[in-house]
Amino acid sequence: MIRPTVARVDLNALKSNYRHIVEFLEREHAARPPRPIAVVKANAYGHGAGQVARALEEAGADLLACADIEEGMALRAAGVRADILIFGALSVSDLDGLFEGRLTPTISTPGAARAVQAAAARYGQRLRYHLKIDTGMNRLGFRFDNLRRSLPELLASDNLELDAVYTHFATADLPGSPLFDSQRARFSEALKTIESLGGRPNYRHAANSAAILRDSRVWYDRVRPGLLLYGIVPPPLASTIDLTPVMTLVSKVVAVKGMRPGEITGYGGHFTADHPTTIAVVPAGYADGLDLRLAGRGHVLIRGRRAPIVGSVCMDMLMADVTGTDVSPGDDVVIIGTQDDSRIEVREVAAAIGTIPWEVVCRIGSRIQREYS
Repeated sequence: MIRPTVARVDLNALKSNYRHIVEFLEREHAARPPRPIAVVKANAYGHGAGQVARALEEAGADLLACADIEEGMALRAAGVRADILIFGALSVSDLDGLFEGRLTPTISTPGAARAVQAAAARYGQRLRYHLKIDTGMNRLGFRFDNLRRSLPELLASDNLELDAVYTHFATADLPGSPLFDSQRARFSEALKTIESLGGRPNYRHAANSAAILRDSRVWYDRVRPGLLLYGIVPPPLASTIDLTPVMTLVSKVVAVKGMRPGEITGYGGHFTADHPTTIAVVPAGYADGLDLRLAGRGHVLIRGRRAPIVGSVCMDMLMADVTGTDVSPGDDVVIIGTQDDSRIEVREVAAAIGTIPWEVVCRIGSRIQREYS
Protein backbone atom coordinates (compact mmCIF):
# COMPACT_ATOMS: atom_id res chain seq x y z
CA MET A 1 0.00 0.00 0.00
CA ILE A 2 1.20 3.52 -0.81
CA ARG A 3 -0.08 6.50 1.16
CA PRO A 4 -1.96 8.97 -1.02
CA THR A 5 0.62 11.66 -0.31
CA VAL A 6 3.59 11.00 -2.59
CA ALA A 7 6.49 12.91 -4.11
CA ARG A 8 6.89 12.34 -7.83
CA VAL A 9 10.48 12.84 -8.99
CA ASP A 10 11.06 13.35 -12.70
CA LEU A 11 14.57 12.06 -13.38
CA ASN A 12 14.36 13.10 -17.04
CA ALA A 13 13.76 16.68 -15.90
CA LEU A 14 16.77 16.36 -13.59
CA LYS A 15 19.00 15.17 -16.46
CA SER A 16 17.69 17.95 -18.66
CA ASN A 17 18.47 20.55 -15.97
CA TYR A 18 22.03 19.23 -15.65
CA ARG A 19 22.58 19.39 -19.40
CA HIS A 20 21.10 22.87 -19.67
CA ILE A 21 23.40 24.07 -16.88
CA VAL A 22 26.38 22.61 -18.78
CA GLU A 23 25.21 24.28 -21.99
CA PHE A 24 24.83 27.61 -20.18
CA LEU A 25 28.39 27.37 -18.83
CA GLU A 26 29.73 26.45 -22.27
CA ARG A 27 27.83 29.29 -23.90
CA GLU A 28 29.04 31.90 -21.42
CA HIS A 29 32.63 30.62 -21.15
CA ALA A 30 33.20 29.04 -24.53
CA ALA A 31 37.01 29.06 -24.31
CA ARG A 32 37.28 27.24 -20.98
CA PRO A 33 33.89 26.37 -19.45
CA PRO A 34 33.85 25.13 -15.87
CA ARG A 35 32.48 21.67 -15.11
CA PRO A 36 29.71 21.12 -12.56
CA ILE A 37 30.10 19.43 -9.21
CA ALA A 38 26.59 18.04 -8.77
CA VAL A 39 25.44 18.56 -5.18
CA VAL A 40 23.33 15.70 -3.79
CA LYS A 41 23.65 16.28 -0.05
CA ALA A 42 20.67 16.03 2.32
CA ASN A 43 19.15 13.14 0.37
CA ALA A 44 19.57 15.16 -2.83
CA TYR A 45 17.61 18.04 -1.33
CA GLY A 46 14.82 15.64 -0.41
CA HIS A 47 14.58 14.08 -3.88
CA GLY A 48 16.32 10.76 -3.06
CA ALA A 49 20.11 10.68 -3.19
CA GLY A 50 20.72 7.27 -4.75
CA GLN A 51 18.30 7.61 -7.64
CA VAL A 52 19.24 11.23 -8.28
CA ALA A 53 22.98 10.54 -8.20
CA ARG A 54 22.72 7.66 -10.66
CA ALA A 55 20.61 9.80 -13.00
CA LEU A 56 23.16 12.62 -12.83
CA GLU A 57 25.90 10.12 -13.69
CA GLU A 58 23.89 9.11 -16.75
CA ALA A 59 23.62 12.80 -17.67
CA GLY A 60 27.41 13.15 -17.56
CA ALA A 61 28.27 14.19 -14.00
CA ASP A 62 31.75 12.97 -13.06
CA LEU A 63 31.90 14.51 -9.56
CA LEU A 64 29.16 14.56 -6.94
CA ALA A 65 29.20 16.24 -3.53
CA CYS A 66 27.50 15.33 -0.28
CA ALA A 67 27.64 16.42 3.34
CA ASP A 68 29.51 13.67 5.18
CA ILE A 69 31.13 10.26 4.96
CA GLU A 70 27.88 8.51 5.85
CA GLU A 71 26.09 10.12 2.90
CA GLY A 72 29.00 9.21 0.66
CA MET A 73 28.90 5.56 1.71
CA ALA A 74 25.16 5.48 1.05
CA LEU A 75 25.81 6.71 -2.49
CA ARG A 76 28.37 3.96 -3.03
CA ALA A 77 25.89 1.40 -1.68
CA ALA A 78 23.37 2.72 -4.24
CA GLY A 79 25.82 1.91 -7.04
CA VAL A 80 27.29 5.36 -7.70
CA ARG A 81 30.67 5.13 -9.45
CA ALA A 82 31.54 8.81 -9.97
CA ASP A 83 33.97 10.63 -7.69
CA ILE A 84 32.33 11.83 -4.48
CA LEU A 85 33.45 14.91 -2.57
CA ILE A 86 32.67 15.18 1.14
CA PHE A 87 31.89 18.79 2.10
CA GLY A 88 31.64 18.43 5.86
CA ALA A 89 33.94 18.36 8.86
CA LEU A 90 35.92 15.17 9.50
CA SER A 91 37.24 15.75 13.01
CA VAL A 92 34.90 13.31 14.75
CA SER A 93 34.14 11.02 11.80
CA ASP A 94 35.08 7.40 11.20
CA LEU A 95 37.72 8.03 8.56
CA ASP A 96 37.81 4.42 7.41
CA GLY A 97 34.86 5.26 5.17
CA LEU A 98 37.06 7.56 3.09
CA PHE A 99 39.12 4.58 1.98
CA GLU A 100 36.39 1.95 1.88
CA GLY A 101 34.14 4.21 -0.17
CA ARG A 102 36.83 5.84 -2.32
CA LEU A 103 35.67 9.27 -1.13
CA THR A 104 37.45 12.60 -1.51
CA PRO A 105 37.61 14.54 1.76
CA THR A 106 37.49 18.26 2.35
CA ILE A 107 40.21 19.29 4.79
CA SER A 108 39.19 22.45 6.57
CA THR A 109 41.14 22.44 9.86
CA PRO A 110 44.71 21.56 10.93
CA GLY A 111 43.29 18.90 13.27
CA ALA A 112 41.41 17.21 10.44
CA ALA A 113 44.56 17.37 8.30
CA ARG A 114 46.53 15.46 10.92
CA ALA A 115 43.78 12.89 11.40
CA VAL A 116 43.38 12.22 7.66
CA GLN A 117 47.16 12.07 7.19
CA ALA A 118 47.42 9.48 9.97
CA ALA A 119 44.59 7.42 8.48
CA ALA A 120 46.12 7.55 4.99
CA ALA A 121 49.49 6.44 6.37
CA ARG A 122 47.79 3.57 8.17
CA TYR A 123 46.17 2.45 4.91
CA GLY A 124 49.40 2.99 2.97
CA GLN A 125 47.61 5.23 0.49
CA ARG A 126 48.09 8.67 -0.99
CA LEU A 127 44.74 10.44 -0.72
CA ARG A 128 43.55 13.35 -2.85
CA TYR A 129 41.75 16.11 -0.93
CA HIS A 130 40.06 19.47 -1.40
CA LEU A 131 41.31 22.33 0.74
CA LYS A 132 38.63 24.68 2.06
CA ILE A 133 39.46 28.33 2.73
CA ASP A 134 37.32 30.45 5.07
CA THR A 135 37.08 33.82 3.34
CA GLY A 136 34.61 35.37 5.74
CA MET A 137 31.70 33.02 6.39
CA ASN A 138 33.36 31.87 9.64
CA ARG A 139 32.11 28.32 9.49
CA LEU A 140 34.53 25.69 8.16
CA GLY A 141 37.86 26.36 6.47
CA PHE A 142 41.42 27.56 7.05
CA ARG A 143 41.33 31.30 7.74
CA PHE A 144 42.31 33.26 4.64
CA ASP A 145 44.57 35.55 6.69
CA ASN A 146 46.46 32.83 8.55
CA LEU A 147 47.52 30.47 5.78
CA ARG A 148 51.28 31.00 6.10
CA ARG A 149 51.09 29.63 9.63
CA SER A 150 48.39 26.97 9.25
CA LEU A 151 49.05 25.39 5.84
CA PRO A 152 52.73 24.34 5.60
CA GLU A 153 52.25 21.19 7.69
CA LEU A 154 49.34 20.05 5.51
CA LEU A 155 51.07 20.81 2.23
CA ALA A 156 54.09 18.81 3.42
CA SER A 157 52.03 15.71 4.30
CA ASP A 158 53.49 12.51 2.89
CA ASN A 159 50.14 10.81 2.22
CA LEU A 160 47.91 13.72 1.19
CA GLU A 161 47.74 15.23 -2.29
CA LEU A 162 46.15 18.63 -2.90
CA ASP A 163 43.57 18.21 -5.65
CA ALA A 164 41.48 21.40 -5.36
CA VAL A 165 41.01 24.57 -3.35
CA TYR A 166 37.62 26.09 -2.66
CA THR A 167 35.61 28.54 -0.60
CA HIS A 168 31.94 29.18 0.06
CA PHE A 169 30.04 32.46 -0.23
CA ALA A 170 27.85 33.57 2.66
CA THR A 171 25.77 36.09 0.69
CA ALA A 172 25.68 34.91 -2.92
CA ASP A 173 21.89 35.24 -2.90
CA LEU A 174 21.95 38.78 -1.43
CA PRO A 175 22.84 41.08 -4.33
CA GLY A 176 23.19 44.13 -2.09
CA SER A 177 25.75 42.60 0.27
CA PRO A 178 29.39 43.78 -0.12
CA LEU A 179 30.67 40.62 1.58
CA PHE A 180 30.42 38.67 -1.68
CA ASP A 181 33.04 40.84 -3.39
CA SER A 182 35.19 40.83 -0.25
CA GLN A 183 35.17 37.04 -0.20
CA ARG A 184 36.00 36.89 -3.90
CA ALA A 185 39.02 39.15 -3.39
CA ARG A 186 40.17 37.22 -0.32
CA PHE A 187 39.94 33.93 -2.21
CA SER A 188 42.08 35.32 -5.02
CA GLU A 189 44.73 36.39 -2.49
CA ALA A 190 44.51 33.03 -0.74
CA LEU A 191 45.18 31.22 -4.01
CA LYS A 192 48.32 33.29 -4.50
CA THR A 193 49.46 32.50 -0.97
CA ILE A 194 48.87 28.78 -1.45
CA GLU A 195 50.90 28.85 -4.65
CA SER A 196 53.73 30.70 -2.89
CA LEU A 197 53.75 27.94 -0.25
CA GLY A 198 54.16 25.28 -2.92
CA GLY A 199 50.52 24.26 -3.26
CA ARG A 200 49.60 23.26 -6.81
CA PRO A 201 45.88 22.44 -6.95
CA ASN A 202 44.46 20.92 -10.11
CA TYR A 203 41.43 23.18 -9.96
CA ARG A 204 39.50 25.75 -7.91
CA HIS A 205 35.81 26.18 -7.15
CA ALA A 206 33.59 28.60 -5.25
CA ALA A 207 30.20 29.09 -6.93
CA ASN A 208 27.00 27.55 -5.60
CA SER A 209 23.73 27.94 -7.53
CA ALA A 210 23.26 31.59 -6.58
CA ALA A 211 26.87 32.51 -7.37
CA ILE A 212 26.60 30.78 -10.77
CA LEU A 213 23.77 33.13 -11.66
CA ARG A 214 25.30 36.19 -10.06
CA ASP A 215 28.91 36.48 -11.22
CA SER A 216 30.85 34.49 -13.82
CA ARG A 217 34.12 35.75 -12.30
CA VAL A 218 33.72 33.19 -9.50
CA TRP A 219 33.10 30.19 -11.75
CA TYR A 220 36.82 29.26 -11.77
CA ASP A 221 37.34 25.64 -12.89
CA ARG A 222 34.27 24.03 -11.35
CA VAL A 223 30.87 25.21 -10.11
CA ARG A 224 28.58 23.61 -7.54
CA PRO A 225 24.93 23.61 -8.65
CA GLY A 226 22.56 22.33 -6.02
CA LEU A 227 19.13 23.96 -6.06
CA LEU A 228 19.40 24.66 -9.81
CA LEU A 229 19.69 20.95 -10.55
CA TYR A 230 16.26 20.44 -9.04
CA GLY A 231 14.70 23.16 -11.18
CA ILE A 232 14.52 25.84 -8.50
CA VAL A 233 16.12 29.27 -8.86
CA PRO A 234 17.48 30.71 -5.58
CA PRO A 235 15.42 33.78 -4.66
CA PRO A 236 15.53 36.66 -5.33
CA LEU A 237 17.63 35.84 -8.39
CA ALA A 238 16.38 35.11 -11.91
CA SER A 239 17.78 32.73 -14.50
CA THR A 240 17.81 32.33 -18.26
CA ILE A 241 18.69 28.63 -17.94
CA ASP A 242 15.86 26.41 -19.17
CA LEU A 243 14.99 24.56 -15.95
CA THR A 244 12.13 22.23 -15.04
CA PRO A 245 11.06 21.54 -11.42
CA VAL A 246 11.95 17.95 -10.65
CA MET A 247 9.58 17.21 -7.78
CA THR A 248 5.79 17.31 -7.58
CA LEU A 249 4.14 16.73 -4.18
CA VAL A 250 0.63 15.35 -4.48
CA SER A 251 -2.11 13.84 -2.36
CA LYS A 252 -5.84 13.14 -2.46
CA VAL A 253 -8.92 14.46 -0.69
CA VAL A 254 -9.99 11.96 1.98
CA ALA A 255 -13.03 13.81 3.33
CA VAL A 256 -15.25 16.80 2.55
CA LYS A 257 -17.09 18.58 5.37
CA GLY A 258 -19.53 21.44 5.63
CA MET A 259 -19.10 24.08 8.36
CA ARG A 260 -21.75 26.41 9.69
CA PRO A 261 -20.97 30.07 10.46
CA GLY A 262 -19.20 30.32 13.80
CA GLU A 263 -17.67 26.83 13.68
CA ILE A 264 -13.91 26.24 13.75
CA THR A 265 -11.60 23.72 12.15
CA GLY A 266 -8.26 22.42 13.41
CA TYR A 267 -6.27 22.69 16.60
CA GLY A 268 -6.43 25.96 18.45
CA GLY A 269 -9.53 27.24 16.67
CA HIS A 270 -7.50 29.59 14.50
CA PHE A 271 -10.03 29.53 11.66
CA THR A 272 -13.69 30.35 12.24
CA ALA A 273 -16.17 30.17 9.38
CA ASP A 274 -18.01 33.47 8.89
CA HIS A 275 -20.30 31.98 6.25
CA PRO A 276 -21.28 28.45 5.16
CA THR A 277 -17.93 26.87 4.31
CA THR A 278 -16.78 23.62 2.72
CA ILE A 279 -13.43 22.15 3.65
CA ALA A 280 -11.46 19.30 2.13
CA VAL A 281 -9.30 17.15 4.40
CA VAL A 282 -5.93 16.15 2.90
CA PRO A 283 -3.70 13.45 4.51
CA ALA A 284 -0.48 15.50 4.65
CA GLY A 285 0.87 17.28 7.71
CA TYR A 286 3.88 18.35 9.66
CA ALA A 287 5.03 14.74 10.12
CA ASP A 288 5.46 14.79 6.33
CA GLY A 289 7.53 17.96 6.51
CA LEU A 290 4.83 20.55 5.82
CA ASP A 291 5.27 23.69 7.85
CA LEU A 292 2.74 24.75 10.49
CA ARG A 293 2.87 28.28 9.11
CA LEU A 294 1.17 27.20 5.89
CA ALA A 295 -2.17 27.46 7.68
CA GLY A 296 -3.63 30.83 6.76
CA ARG A 297 -0.81 31.53 4.29
CA GLY A 298 -0.45 28.65 1.85
CA HIS A 299 -2.62 26.96 -0.76
CA VAL A 300 -3.12 23.61 -2.45
CA LEU A 301 -4.58 22.91 -5.87
CA ILE A 302 -7.84 20.96 -6.14
CA ARG A 303 -9.86 20.72 -9.36
CA GLY A 304 -7.40 23.18 -10.91
CA ARG A 305 -8.22 25.91 -8.38
CA ARG A 306 -6.26 27.34 -5.47
CA ALA A 307 -7.69 26.29 -2.13
CA PRO A 308 -6.44 28.17 0.96
CA ILE A 309 -5.04 26.02 3.77
CA VAL A 310 -7.09 26.89 6.86
CA GLY A 311 -7.24 26.02 10.54
CA SER A 312 -3.97 24.31 11.35
CA VAL A 313 -1.50 21.97 9.73
CA CYS A 314 -1.87 18.85 11.87
CA MET A 315 0.58 16.00 12.26
CA ASP A 316 -1.04 13.94 9.52
CA MET A 317 -3.63 16.21 7.90
CA LEU A 318 -4.42 19.66 6.64
CA MET A 319 -7.70 21.34 5.78
CA ALA A 320 -8.34 23.42 2.67
CA ASP A 321 -11.22 25.78 1.99
CA VAL A 322 -12.99 24.54 -1.17
CA THR A 323 -16.17 26.55 -0.78
CA GLY A 324 -17.89 26.93 -4.13
CA THR A 325 -15.95 24.09 -5.77
CA ASP A 326 -17.46 20.67 -6.48
CA VAL A 327 -14.95 18.53 -4.56
CA SER A 328 -15.25 14.86 -3.62
CA PRO A 329 -13.16 12.33 -1.72
CA GLY A 330 -10.55 10.88 -4.05
CA ASP A 331 -9.96 14.13 -5.92
CA ASP A 332 -6.31 14.85 -6.70
CA VAL A 333 -4.51 17.46 -4.62
CA VAL A 334 -1.28 19.22 -5.62
CA ILE A 335 0.77 20.68 -2.78
CA ILE A 336 3.78 21.53 -4.96
CA GLY A 337 3.48 21.39 -8.72
CA THR A 338 0.99 21.96 -11.54
CA GLN A 339 -2.67 21.10 -11.95
CA ASP A 340 -4.46 22.21 -15.12
CA ASP A 341 -3.31 25.81 -15.66
CA SER A 342 -2.42 26.54 -12.03
CA ARG A 343 0.95 26.09 -10.38
CA ILE A 344 2.40 26.26 -6.86
CA GLU A 345 6.20 26.52 -6.89
CA VAL A 346 8.63 25.82 -4.08
CA ARG A 347 9.67 29.47 -4.07
CA GLU A 348 6.05 30.47 -3.47
CA VAL A 349 5.70 28.04 -0.58
CA ALA A 350 8.93 29.31 0.97
CA ALA A 351 7.89 32.96 0.60
CA ALA A 352 4.49 32.28 2.14
CA ILE A 353 6.01 30.99 5.39
CA GLY A 354 9.08 33.23 5.49
CA THR A 355 11.74 30.61 4.82
CA ILE A 356 13.97 29.46 1.94
CA PRO A 357 13.30 26.92 -0.84
CA TRP A 358 16.13 24.67 0.41
CA GLU A 359 14.28 24.07 3.67
CA VAL A 360 10.96 23.34 1.97
CA VAL A 361 12.32 20.48 -0.18
CA CYS A 362 14.77 19.12 2.39
CA ARG A 363 12.01 18.79 5.00
CA ILE A 364 9.80 16.53 2.90
CA GLY A 365 9.61 13.53 5.18
CA SER A 366 10.84 9.97 4.84
CA ARG A 367 7.37 8.48 5.17
CA ILE A 368 6.40 10.13 1.88
CA GLN A 369 6.95 7.65 -0.92
CA ARG A 370 9.13 8.88 -3.78
CA GLU A 371 7.95 7.78 -7.19
CA TYR A 372 10.55 8.03 -9.96
CA SER A 373 9.91 8.42 -13.65
